[in-house]
Amino acid sequence: MPKKKMIAMLLAGGQGSRLGVLTKSMAKPAVPFGGKYRIIDFPLSNCVNSDIDTVGVLTQYEPLALNAYLGSGQPWDLDRMNGGVFVLPPYVSGSSGRWYSGTANAIYQNIPFIDQYDPEYVLILSGDHIYKMDYSKMLAYHVKKKADATIAVLTVPMEEASRFGIMNTDGEGRILEFEEKPKEPKSNKASMGIYIFNWRILRPYLVADEDDKNSDHDFGKNIIPKLISSGAELYAWDFKGYWKDVGTLGSLWEANMDLLGSKPEFRLSDKEWRIYSKSPAMPPHYLGADSKVKNSIVSEGCVVYGEVEKSVLFTGAHIGKGAVVRDSIVMPNAVVGEGAVVSKAIIGEGAVISKGAVIGCEPTPEDGTYDTKLTGDITLVANTVTVPEGRRVPVGMIVK
Repeated sequence: MPKKKMIAMLLAGGQGSRLGVLTKSMAKPAVPFGGKYRIIDFPLSNCVNSDIDTVGVLTQYEPLALNAYLGSGQPWDLDRMNGGVFVLPPYVSGSSGRWYSGTANAIYQNIPFIDQYDPEYVLILSGDHIYKMDYSKMLAYHVKKKADATIAVLTVPMEEASRFGIMNTDGEGRILEFEEKPKEPKSNKASMGIYIFNWRILRPYLVADEDDKNSDHDFGKNIIPKLISSGAELYAWDFKGYWKDVGTLGSLWEANMDLLGSKPEFRLSDKEWRIYSKSPAMPPHYLGADSKVKNSIVSEGCVVYGEVEKSVLFTGAHIGKGAVVRDSIVMPNAVVGEGAVVSKAIIGEGAVISKGAVIGCEPTPEDGTYDTKLTGDITLVANTVTVPEGRRVPVGMIVK
């Protein structure tokens, strides 16, 4: 098999428990985003736009929806004779199988896959971030610095730095220290979980880490600190642009809302850096004669008879006559019935909000107590659930 300069390994096996019922039957990277996309579309499109034609997608938790979505990789131009996109589940040997026990272990289990391409560099990515990045620029920096490893970093507010893995660097960008969620951070350069490694350097470290029974088999906790302590050349590459970790319901809602407004923080209509997607073929969206749509994304196949404001409607969503949807995300093929009201909510795929129901209303004593740790002030209706006619669902409640 021809040698590759760089291949990408995309970690897409996360359970996404902080997204609650949205990830009950699918991996987090398969969650819908932005009207017609799924989260995994962003790193895959970044690879294609950066001229990376070989991507291993490491799946684990509820992989069926993600595997079916990826298919042959054709929507992302990754159906190649030499390369392409490959789904890589946990390794099975004989009658025994092993779950991926950490990010480093996931790459370790796929050493044979990487070896067959004999790459000079390996790019490690996460499958649950929304951003546009030219990885070829990061590679050029890596080569220029003659680095053994390069980590993409984002400058965050100092008061938030303790939530991230923090890189402490010298004036040349060389990483002197890596601190995982430090209580008193020395810098505000946060790791984005995007790494370029020289494969001949990384490979023996993965093997040694696998033999260490006390290791968490994690890049941030184990591999990177060991590289630094051994004197390897690690550099931080500063990323300037929009990036959002959509690991919580709040951040998923915020990232969708960031697409709206007169100056959206993140544009999906950039022809210079297309985001590719495997969206189903749908008819044009339809707006009824009395409908009102303001500052919203309305995707193909949507039918709107009611009022929609500052919301994202995915393909096939149906908003009934007299219904009102505000500050919300309505996922594929969901239905909001006549006269229903939806406020600051996420409505799951195929869910039905029946006639006159109210989602996201102020709570009353009759509602009793319920847990809002996952949701905050965002109301969540799970995939394929039907909310009965006239039913009230108060702010922050989860309808399973």
